[in-house]
Amino acid sequence: MDAFLADLIVVIHLVIVSFCVGGEILILMGFALKWEWIRNTLFRVLHLAAILYVALEAILGITCPLTLWEYYLRLKAGQGSGEQLSFVASLVRKIIFYDFPPWVFTALYSGFGVLVLLTFIFIRPRRKSS
Repeated sequence: MDAFLADLIVVIHLVIVSFCVGGEILILMGFALKWEWIRNTLFRVLHLAAILYVALEAILGITCPLTLWEYYLRLKAGQGSGEQLSFVASLVRKIIFYDFPPWVFTALYSGFGVLVLLTFIFIRPRRKSS
């Protein structure tokens, strides 16, 4: 059961990464194509909050809680972080985890956070009508 939960967490992690990266791509495409839904306030605030959280973690040198939780469950299940993983877990981990120095991730996440913030400022979410 612990291995299954660890797999589930890594899939959730991929969904969050996809939301951050894919959301920005869709916002920029939507602006160019005049899609109104990209101005949805809840979507935009959640998108900005997600990437700012990730950037802040990187700046402060904090390991993502999802990663820690996944590692804990894998150890509890008798798995190392890269050993005896299911096909899905192996695939997802290859997509979202890379072996780079921490400063690379801090620079990438911070730069991407600035991009999302600028997008939020210049491609404003729609205000609710009163």
